[in-house]
Amino acid sequence: MSAAHEKIIIALDVETLEQARELVGSLTGAVGAFKIGKQLFTRCGPDAVAMVHAAGGRVFLDLKYHDIPTTVALAGCEAARMGVFMFNVHALGGSAMIAQTVKAVRTMAKEAQAPAPLILAVTVLTSMAQADLAELGLHDPVEQVVVRLARLARDAGADGVVASPREIRLIKEACGPEFVVVTPGIRPATADLNDQKRAMTPAEALAAGADYLVIGRPVTHAPDPAAAARAIAAELEACRAC
Repeated sequence: MSAAHEKIIIALDVETLEQARELVGSLTGAVGAFKIGKQLFTRCGPDAVAMVHAAGGRVFLDLKYHDIPTTVALAGCEAARMGVFMFNVHALGGSAMIAQTVKAVRTMAKEAQAPAPLILAVTVLTSMAQADLAELGLHDPVEQVVVRLARLARDAGADGVVASPREIRLIKEACGPEFVVVTPGIRPATADLNDQKRAMTPAEALAAGADYLVIGRPVTHAPDPAAAARAIAAELEACRAC
């Protein structure tokens, strides 16, 4: 596989540990990491993380922590103890919550002489459009809200954000090229959008500057998930060569 496959994170949005194990078994080595979200973690807990690690994969723990600063900082430390590659918090939790979590996790990692996970802040969910923000009393354009939250996260010490591919360039311009952008809402041109409202193809997102692409159904629901992942990696490699 080319280096492009390292940018692909597969969403393990499945019901059981066995379903997740089957996907991980077929995709480890073909993709860069696996995302464990609320459904799988609520049902299987740390066993899901341990299963991916046992197979030689990396984990993006996608639980979107959003609570008082101390609670989120303690949860972040537990995520780090599990050895996850990255985890996320909600930027709407505010700068104090993000900063306290970053400090606690990095301090713990330093004391343990272990690598600290990347800490990301979720900006605006890719299922949300302008009307959804207006319902919450946020009347600025989606792009402005995303960039404002990205700056807040950067200033609080986060490594990057989770944002739709539509805002990648704006975030990189506002926060710098080293600020990590992980983007869901990735759909090959032939795939259905499902509940994604602000989507792009893998090549478009890479060209816009995405660091990691979270991909679910187009791979996990494919007749041959490994072949689907390889096809996306080849598309990314071709984009990089342009």
